[in-house]
Amino acid sequence: MSGWKLGIIGGSGLYALEGLEDRRETEVKTSWGAPSDSLVSGRIGGVELVFLPRHGRGHRLSPSDVPYRANIAALKMAGVTDILSISACGSLQEAYAPGHTVAVDQFIDRTVSRASSFFGAGLVAHVSMAEPVCARLSALAADAMEAAGGTVHRGGTYLAMEGPHFSSRAESRLYRQWGCDVIGMTNMPEAKLAREAELPYATLAMVTDYDCWRADTEAVTVTDVLEIMAQNTVLARRAILELAGRLNGTPRTPSPQGIETCLDSALITAPQLRDPVMIDKLQAIAGRALGV
Repeated sequence: MSGWKLGIIGGSGLYALEGLEDRRETEVKTSWGAPSDSLVSGRIGGVELVFLPRHGRGHRLSPSDVPYRANIAALKMAGVTDILSISACGSLQEAYAPGHTVAVDQFIDRTVSRASSFFGAGLVAHVSMAEPVCARLSALAADAMEAAGGTVHRGGTYLAMEGPHFSSRAESRLYRQWGCDVIGMTNMPEAKLAREAELPYATLAMVTDYDCWRADTEAVTVTDVLEIMAQNTVLARRAILELAGRLNGTPRTPSPQGIETCLDSALITAPQLRDPVMIDKLQAIAGRALGV
């Protein structure tokens, strides 16, 4: 075995993962509730994978209702070493056409109503999000997508909005002025929580539409999105198979960015204020003693 245990979070359109050997399905409960759906585990060659549909099978959860903390906690409890997010998104740049994929490397979080941290009263931490994506995993995923036949843009800023409604034209144009490349509704707080769980995280954001900033283009509709999404889903499945094959020949080593130990320099709460229950929860998330 390669040492990789890859968690795949499937976005809109990707509700199942095909080609798994030794497939098994597990219902999980975490300290933060139940995840979006059962975890589906198995192997592709010598690589273990754990799949979780972000919106649940049948797309029953809106972006703001996704249990992000439970999802990341469940994947950590399942022993995954890294997380790859497959996400649908809108394009804010002419060059990023529907059907293209962006290997995101930065985020702007415009969500407002989601629990965005595992930390709380009794244990405070400040985890760096300067580089929110695992560069190694992102590069491997981008290589796999290209090998699967996709057009990939390496690097890009993903603006996370609340949803479930799409942007106004004024918002879409503002985000372009900010230098954003794609827009979606789900990668925040997901990326933040993955970092707090000391899990390397990367996103392949698959473009379905041009949002609504183009003056000569009709505003995005669900019908348009679904048509492109179906094509993207086929491509995403091919890319995951390709990625598993590449990981099988690449022994896993600790993240060059030190992601697996990022909590060591993030915990700052005074000893007399630390809550034992919170400490137990967070040590379970980290999968190791945190020295608190």
